Parts: sequence; structure tokens; C-alpha cells
Amino acid sequence: MATTATYTVSGMTCGNCVAHVTEELMDVDGIEKVEVDLVAGGASAVHVTSAVPLAREAVAAAIDEAGYTLDFS
Repeated sequence: MATTATYTVSGMTCGNCVAHVTEELMDVDGIEKVEVDLVAGGASAVHVTSAVPLAREAVAAAIDEAGYTLDFS
């Protein structure tokens, strides 16, 4: 059964940023779908649907690789 988790990501400003984050997250094992509610220059909501439970560290590493920051607050 797939589950969806929402993460808050800062630093994204445009559709290209969304594409980079989506691409990196789709490389994480188990992730099936990524949707981003972009708030340019603010905190964007990233909705991740996965077939398996995800380690927050794996998600953070993928977002960091894309050049953005996962907010842990």
C-alpha cells in the first residue's frame, strides 16, 4: 500500500527547481510519485508517495543533492 508524506523544502524559486528536486527524489528506492506546491523563495510543500517507508535521511540527502534544504522543524 502506497503512502504519501509531505516535506517542507526551502530555496526553490521556479519550475526548474521543482524539476531538480523531483528528479533527485525519483532516484530514491521506493518513491513512486513526487508533487511540489511551489512557494517561490519560501517554504514549498513536497508530497512524496512511496511503496515503502522512507528514511527521512534519504529524502534529505536527495533534496540536498538537488541543491535545496529540507526543513526539519
